Formats: sequence, C-alpha cells, structure tokens
Amino acid sequence: MLRVAVVGSGPSGCYTAQNLVQLDPTVLVDVLDRLPCPYGLVRYGVAPDHEKIKSLQGNLRTVLEHERVRFLGGVRIGGRGGLPVERLREMYHAVVYCVGAATDRRLGIPGEELPGSWSATEFVSWYSAHPDAIDAGFVRDARSAVVIGVGNVAVDVARMLARGVAELSPTDMPQEALAALGASRIRDVHVVGRRGPSQARFTTKELRELGGLPGTEVLLDPDELALDPAFADPSALPAAQRRNVEVLRGWGGAGARGAERSIWLRFFLRPVEVLADGGRVGAVLFERTELDARGRVRGTGQYETVEAQLVLRSVGYRGVPLDGLPFDEETGTVPHEAGRVLHGCFSTPGEYVAGWIKRGPTGVIGTNRPDAKETVTSLLADAPALLRREVPEDPVAALRSAGIEPVPWTGWQAIERAEAALGARLGRSVVKLADWNSLLTAARSGS
Repeated sequence: MLRVAVVGSGPSGCYTAQNLVQLDPTVLVDVLDRLPCPYGLVRYGVAPDHEKIKSLQGNLRTVLEHERVRFLGGVRIGGRGGLPVERLREMYHAVVYCVGAATDRRLGIPGEELPGSWSATEFVSWYSAHPDAIDAGFVRDARSAVVIGVGNVAVDVARMLARGVAELSPTDMPQEALAALGASRIRDVHVVGRRGPSQARFTTKELRELGGLPGTEVLLDPDELALDPAFADPSALPAAQRRNVEVLRGWGGAGARGAERSIWLRFFLRPVEVLADGGRVGAVLFERTELDARGRVRGTGQYETVEAQLVLRSVGYRGVPLDGLPFDEETGTVPHEAGRVLHGCFSTPGEYVAGWIKRGPTGVIGTNRPDAKETVTSLLADAPALLRREVPEDPVAALRSAGIEPVPWTGWQAIERAEAALGARLGRSVVKLADWNSLLTAARSGS
C-alpha cells in the first residue's frame, strides 16, 4: 500500500491529495502543514471581504476529510527545529512538496528598510491573522499610503486600507486588526505601477470593486493615461486587459468629488528611493517611465515625490530553499521534470513538487489543478519502484518518536469552534485566532 506525504495544505497540496486518492484506489495520504490550520493562502492570503473565494475552503475540506487522507498540522519540515527532509523521506514511500512561495520580492532601492516600509505580504498576514505576523502598527499615525505594484494583491491591500469598520466587521478579520483599521486616519492610497494601464496585472473583478467602496473615490491622472496608446484604443488588447482599460476609461473623466477617502491609480512611475522623515517613511521618490520599442521600461529623467507614511511593496512572491532539496536561486523554484525533483541532471524517485515551488508564483488558484495532476501522474508511474522500500506502518508514531505531536483534524475542528465562539462573544460572525498560543490551546481542547 503506497504511503505519500504531501507537505503543505493549501490548494496545491489539497489538489495533489485529491488526485492521488482519485487515481489510486489504495493510496494513503498524509497532508502535513507547519501550521495547526489547513488551507494555506486560502485562509491566510485571500482578503477577508472576499467571501466567495474563501468559500473554496469547503472544497478543500472535502479533500482533507476523505477516508484515505489525514491532516497533520503543526509539523515543521526542514530548518531549525524542523523534521529533516531525509527523516521525512524514511517515513513515506513518496513525499510531494507543496510549500508555495513563502517570501516576497524586494525593490532594491535606498530607504526600503525604513520603519513604515513593509511588504504587502506582511500586511496581509497581519489582517489575515497569520500566527507568525507581527502587529507593527502599520496604519498608526499614517495619513497617506503608497502601494507599489498593480496586481490583485496591491488592489486587495488598497481596498482594506479604504474600507471602514462597518464593512469589515462581518468578516473573520482578527479584532485587533479591525480596531486598528477602523481607527486609521489614512485618506489617500496611491497604487503605483511602472508600466501603463493596459499592462496592469489586476483582474477586472478586483478593479471594479474599488469603484464601489462607500465613501471612497477612484482618481486617475489623465496625462498618465495618455502615455499608453492602447488606452485610447484598446480594441487590439487581449480580452482581460481590454476589460481593465474599459473600466479605467469609465473613471478617467471623473474629477475629484471630495469623498472621505481617495484611491489614486498611478502609472508609468517606478520607485527610486523611499525618503525619510524623522527616521521613518515620509515619502517615495518616483521616476517617470516609458516603454521602448521592445516594450521594456526605461526612465525618462523626470521625477515626482509622493507623500506617504506607509509604503507597501507588492511586486511578487518568491520561493525559499528547503534544507535537503535542490533550489534554483534565479527562479525561486525546486528544479524538476514533470514534478520529479532533480538533483543535478537526475531525478530521485520518491521526491516531487507541485504548486508555486514547482512552477513559480504564477496563475490563479485553479491553475494548481492540472499542475498537481502532472506531478501525481509522475508519482504513480514510479509507484512500483517506490513500493520496494520499507516504511513505518504508522508515520504518526514515527513523528512522535522524533518529538513532534501533530495536530489532527479534530484539533483543527476545535480551532474552528473556538473562532466561532470568539465571534459570538464579540457580536460578530467567526473571528480568527491570531496567535500560536491561542491556536494550539484550542487545538488541544479537541484532542
């Protein structure tokens, strides 16, 4: 009987487990996660006001409740205090790493490390109650914010900065984050991209949401829009970009109405330096850009300063090395062939990857389905050779002998009950537990 460990319980991990049990009627799958909670970025990356996307948790739950799938939370693989990859490999016939892209890309400009300058990932983790997040006083004393990047994450954080307590209270946002955002004095949010509106990476649905925020107006600079030829005539653009431009064109002629908050969508500007004021962020210096004949960004030598006490960079995710596995520093991925991990030019039967650590941080949640199927197809093709190796009959006992007490599915269900009870006490719906101690205490109550 084939025993497989899937490391990571986000969409790629769950789709990998789903494919395994669908394609092999006898395989047993343990889905391991270093957190006591499943679902990965669906729980800790999707904006709290996006209930439709968060409802995907129901589909992932069905996978993790399958009779041949077992969730084991609180299991750290690699790194200090974690179970070595080599030891994990001894416990299972095969291991599939679905560990995502755990860090963010940097801007590489002076002042990026100033207090008040953060990655959007850190901000999202805070308002999503990730237990590793810190309460850095993101919005405290800030009047203006700059979000660098024009993808969906940038739009998400801009929306969170502009929403009020009444709109955020029905979500599962932790109480501390709700209170901080409710007390925020930020009135201007600048979302800035180095290319033009027709090259922006947000989806049209996310973009339209900005125009429906109560008490908030979306503002654009007509001179910047005019720098993009495709803005005047979007007919030749692919459908997704054309829809974006049509939404922006509908807003482009509207002047300021004096709303309580403003979201500025800025284009053809690249950050040059984060400027200090009293030892922390005070503004961002941008250079005006243009596209050359090959569509590459180049500077024009014209500069503009935008006041900001909060800077959030949203320029992409990046995978991190896992001790014991090869890693391509340039792509931020584990080298592979059809999901089989490559050590040099050779694959090692029994080690596989899926999701962002396999292909890089691209695509949407659904992209993980065919990606996972490719990896599982490779794994099952290797199964006859993998089954020749002896593995422990009960990997949980082996984990315990290594000093690890996994959080079972009943522990996660206890966390869910504790979050529902917290929400009821606060007069809200479900409210997430935001720290390790609260999560583990709740988990133990269900063991």
